[in-house]
Amino acid sequence: MPAKTALIYSNDFSRFSYGDDHPFKIQRIILARELMGMLGLTELPGACIHDCPRADEASLLTFHSPDYLQRLREFSDSDEPRADFRYGLGDLDNPVFKGFYDWAILGVGGTMEAARLVTEEGYDIAFTMAGGWHHAHRSKASGFSYLNDAVIAINTLVAKGLRVAYLDIDAHHGDGVQEAFYDTDQVLTVSIHESGIYFFPGTGFEDEIGRGQGRGYSVNVPLVAHTDDALFMKAFDEVAYPLIAAYNPDVLVTQLGVDTFRTDPLTRLEITTHSYTYILRKLKALKIPWVAVGGGGYNMINVARGWTLAWGIMNGVELPPKLPAQFVDMIAPMGHPNRMLLDAMHWAEEDDRNRALDAVERSIAAIRETVFPVIIGNYAAAAGE
Repeated sequence: MPAKTALIYSNDFSRFSYGDDHPFKIQRIILARELMGMLGLTELPGACIHDCPRADEASLLTFHSPDYLQRLREFSDSDEPRADFRYGLGDLDNPVFKGFYDWAILGVGGTMEAARLVTEEGYDIAFTMAGGWHHAHRSKASGFSYLNDAVIAINTLVAKGLRVAYLDIDAHHGDGVQEAFYDTDQVLTVSIHESGIYFFPGTGFEDEIGRGQGRGYSVNVPLVAHTDDALFMKAFDEVAYPLIAAYNPDVLVTQLGVDTFRTDPLTRLEITTHSYTYILRKLKALKIPWVAVGGGGYNMINVARGWTLAWGIMNGVELPPKLPAQFVDMIAPMGHPNRMLLDAMHWAEEDDRNRALDAVERSIAAIRETVFPVIIGNYAAAAGE
């Protein structure tokens, strides 16, 4: 029986822009929606497209401070350039542009709606491409993120007494989400990302495992440059998958950034659609109510390909290996020569790969020593195994 799925989308996305020179392009979401339509993925039986509502202030206050929200509103309404670096506003990463607060609450509202659909309306999977702002802190914008949609949506789930597993496969560590749930066992956070030794946000190491009641419930697999498909799958198979399966949450929330892809201009990983889709298929096989959000990705064609493939997998649709000719013609003026929807499995150069393999094996060993006894031990015992 096909899954009952929802895609959260708004025509209002086209109203906003971080600026022509900013690496984050809101147009990528619109492009992904176009590709989905060309492949027949917007008219599937059992799949619905839902409008993206705006979050209310009461929901935002479950994580963000009142003074921070006030400053966001004030700056968003201003016709003059503004900056307040105490709140992370107005720098190159987090520009202040007219209406940016409306953009931010639209992203939060979409993720909250996805969470509502899978817990109250009987949906198996809900996907909102405009979510994934995992760097936003309680009182500070960071890493293109003004409001932390995942934290706010997860707070609504925890308030219902539900246990949540959050998996982040973006190239950047999900620091804002980890921070929010660092001392609770109601949320298991797992982040597989490029190492913070040399990469923003400089966090997400193996020894960041939570504190107090949350000790063992924060999990990080930092990957070094040139980690390829096989090593990405290894990290998922040997850490994320067994921990999520053992924790057996009521709801699974995943951040599906595609800045891990080898042609992304901001990162140094060597991932392709091969390992990305492998992970998505295994997540779907868990049959846990699933909230999926977007995230990073600074090659717009990669974003369109990755999230189209994700939506296809969520709906059990096998897609052709090549992009539709109509889409190829549409992106030609952008200077993107890629004609493939699916990539072949990629292997990094031998020396680079050996260094990446050593690093991921050290990470896995550390996690098995510190986290596995908590998660695997506790929940296997609870299941009577």
